[in-house]
Amino acid sequence: MRRPLLATIVVPLLLAAACGTGGSAGDPAGIPPTTNADRHASAPLGPDDWPTYHRDNARTGFVPAFPAPANPAVAWRAGLDGAVYGQPLVVGGRVLVATENDTLYALDPATGAVRWSTHVGTPVAKSTLPCGNIDPLGVTGTPVYDPATSRVFAVAETTGGRHELVGANVDTGRIEVRVEVEPPRGDRTVHQQRAALTVLNDRVHIAYGGLYGDCGDYFGTVVSVSTAGTDPRSYTVPTSREAGIWAPGGAVVDGERLLYSIGNGEATSSFDDSDSVTALDANLRRVDLFAPATWAEDNRKDLDLGSGGPTLLGPWVLMAGKSGTGYVLDRNRLGGIGGQRGQGSVCKSYGGSAVAGDTAYLPCLDGPRAVTVGADGTPSVRWKAAVPANGSPVVGGDAVWVPDWRAGVLYALDRATGAVRAQVAVGQLPHFASPTLSGRRVYLGTMSGVVAVDAAR
Repeated sequence: MRRPLLATIVVPLLLAAACGTGGSAGDPAGIPPTTNADRHASAPLGPDDWPTYHRDNARTGFVPAFPAPANPAVAWRAGLDGAVYGQPLVVGGRVLVATENDTLYALDPATGAVRWSTHVGTPVAKSTLPCGNIDPLGVTGTPVYDPATSRVFAVAETTGGRHELVGANVDTGRIEVRVEVEPPRGDRTVHQQRAALTVLNDRVHIAYGGLYGDCGDYFGTVVSVSTAGTDPRSYTVPTSREAGIWAPGGAVVDGERLLYSIGNGEATSSFDDSDSVTALDANLRRVDLFAPATWAEDNRKDLDLGSGGPTLLGPWVLMAGKSGTGYVLDRNRLGGIGGQRGQGSVCKSYGGSAVAGDTAYLPCLDGPRAVTVGADGTPSVRWKAAVPANGSPVVGGDAVWVPDWRAGVLYALDRATGAVRAQVAVGQLPHFASPTLSGRRVYLGTMSGVVAVDAAR
């Protein structure tokens, strides 16, 4: 059964621009709105740059020339003003992060020293929310860097449950774009922005789910604005409630399409587009969809696909979520309800995957899996990691780097076997932590800032 395409819901957003300066201690003062004509001269991205979640819009998380692990050790720790839930970015010799205290930082990659910081608002205290597990709640989703404007974009949740997109000059930290990007339906205070941001075609795409506990009136939503903060558009999952888009990887870009995994909705009789892989075009119109034939039972038992992200693997899309089943979809035609090309037991997957060659490395609750897909669309597990590292893996050279956020340990696994080659104690980590690889270093957000690890000494 296929539903008709849904018209894009276009809503008026409050457009307000503001400026910030490096090291500012309070909310920025107002400035006129910017336009895309205000582009900065920017150097092209280099081999050591990591401008978005898992390095590129396909979310491959792969650096072919990264050094093999050899006695890795902590190089420095940077204590910041809050937890860093998003994956660190590396651009032009800067480590860029945002904290749950609503502060953006640029750090020196060699020492961790602060080059600039910009505080963009007052985060939301957990005591003021009906549910949730982050306190305070500020910037959660991984920011994104746009080389066309030399801006790093992040969504800050501020007092009253407001969601604001800020675009900071990467050289100075000055806020050049500031705009409210609220979901058009439901209660804004129970919408949480955990998914990574995506820049595509001079637009910033922002996905929303709910707070931990699934309280209140929220809807899975994608909002986009231009990189100047104008021309708002949105798509909302046509459900009566829930269907959050919350997996940390956000959109996986396949050509001109954005693929999102959608969580469980309330429906258990009439299909509501939840528990799905949904493809949106650049105008945020739904153009394709896959959902398991078991969607109603998945919704009833909270066993949906929304915990993991779609993985592009040759002609296939591999999708695994909470149930442990891996679905293989035709990349050109996702298949509608029950239209997978193959399926098999993979793992309960939470987080973002990585891809190197013909192999996907999936984040699993009991340790990552290396998965391949046969010519007939059947998924096969090549190996299960020897340790229960539950973070989101990335691949550097011949090693898979993955954190165990419960234990506070970063592991380097053998890419061919999953055996442990090295491990480093890195301290308390947030849920779904994922490393960044740049140069000879691994960077991780922590519950108190950022830690850098030398991969080889």
